[in-house]
Amino acid sequence: MRSTRSVLFGLAATWLSLALPASAQQPETATYSKTADIPYAVVGGRTLALDIYRPNGVARPPLLVWIHGGRWLHGTKETINTLALVEEGFAIASVDFRQTGDAPFPAQIHDIKAAIRFLRANAETYGFDPERIGIHGRSSGGHLTALVGVTNGVEALEGDVGSHLDVSSDVQVVVSYFGASNLTTIMDQSTRFGASVRGPALERLFGGPLGSTMAIAKLASPVFHVDASDPPLLLLHGDQDPQMPINQAHELHGIYEAHGLPVQFEVVHGAKHGTPEFFDAKRTALVAAFLKEHLGVAR
Repeated sequence: MRSTRSVLFGLAATWLSLALPASAQQPETATYSKTADIPYAVVGGRTLALDIYRPNGVARPPLLVWIHGGRWLHGTKETINTLALVEEGFAIASVDFRQTGDAPFPAQIHDIKAAIRFLRANAETYGFDPERIGIHGRSSGGHLTALVGVTNGVEALEGDVGSHLDVSSDVQVVVSYFGASNLTTIMDQSTRFGASVRGPALERLFGGPLGSTMAIAKLASPVFHVDASDPPLLLLHGDQDPQMPINQAHELHGIYEAHGLPVQFEVVHGAKHGTPEFFDAKRTALVAAFLKEHLGVAR
């Protein structure tokens, strides 16, 4: 009877482990720990939150802020493509922020900068190095990532969100996956399909028709903010992208080179918008190497 009972208990445990979603299982071999739904600011009665993924066994790792895509309208902090970088010794903070269904630009940048200030102010609590913070993101999140990176200390984009206004929102490195860089030229560069996607998204971002919001488009364009003090930049873009013109990456790459800033441009040949090649082992290794060069490795 005892033997039969042991077998039954073993079968039940196996079934339960298979039935549970992966996020609910806690394997002994997990390489990171996750702290979810950390509130970093309250805006208009809404709590903004972030998740932190921290590599196990690494003291004071560098931190990478992740900005999801979704045409500035969709997506959540749970949509994250770069957790493989945690295995390289980086902590990642994935941030929710107001999207264009909530508020037009520059609300998105104000929120992300507030998140960075919160993270830097609470670095000891969450166990990462406040002097080594990078930012990375995809698509519309790649645009926001680049804009945050090149506007360290730009008053109009700092905002007054959050409780740590005396803390720096600077980042030390930027990685943009197929993001925009010049919202004054993007429509002219777009395919017909790309324009049909991008036009309505930009009108929501700017809070009005494109022709009457060029001043906002310029403020929202990273290429107009680059100066000699900006952090190292890595761009990844597909040469077959029908939604986000690769010329957007070329523009930012060229401006960086003109200022003599550290910049690397990885053209992913044959890749479209957000296809799996961007997050495969080859590109993960490339991104990790760039980050380690400019942020150092965990110490």
